[in-house]
Amino acid sequence: MSESVEVRAPQYLSFTIGGTDYGLPILSVKEILQHEEPTRVPGAPPSVRGVINVRGSVVPVLDLAVKFGRSETVATKRTCILAVEARVAGERLTLGVLADAVNEVLDLPADAVEPPPAFGTGVRLDYLTGMGKVGKGFVLLLDVDRVVSASEAEIATQAAAQAAAQAAAPAEAPASPPAAPAQG
Repeated sequence: MSESVEVRAPQYLSFTIGGTDYGLPILSVKEILQHEEPTRVPGAPPSVRGVINVRGSVVPVLDLAVKFGRSETVATKRTCILAVEARVAGERLTLGVLADAVNEVLDLPADAVEPPPAFGTGVRLDYLTGMGKVGKGFVLLLDVDRVVSASEAEIATQAAAQAAAQAAAPAEAPASPPAAPAQG
């Protein structure tokens, strides 16, 4: 007696940045957050827009449009932040990715994924795992672990730690004025 095992096609969350559709493996996306303006962190690279508070955790937010050489993402009512998990330098890091809009969850069997072309995507080839065929178009499938460079992750982690430390530090009392010299 043989059992049939249903094999599901890998699922991807598709989203739009700057008019281009991208996809991330659904298992790397922890949640979709309503857009909130990140708190800017001095010294962070332009692609790190700042940090947000997600249930008490400081999460750095990346603007992939900037990383891919486009202008900053402008927030609209459909803009959201994808909380994703990436492995960088052997460690798991949760970070936010700005998206103009989330589209849908796609089932993409192996025969619906083509290798990335050598040119024309506007994205470095090592950031892509392939191109998913959807209808008459394509979705650029991102490798989130490669998109987040080690230096960005380090800066984002430092920024998150700095923001967390500032949030945890008690407000300093204003310095008391110097004592008046004794008169006599």
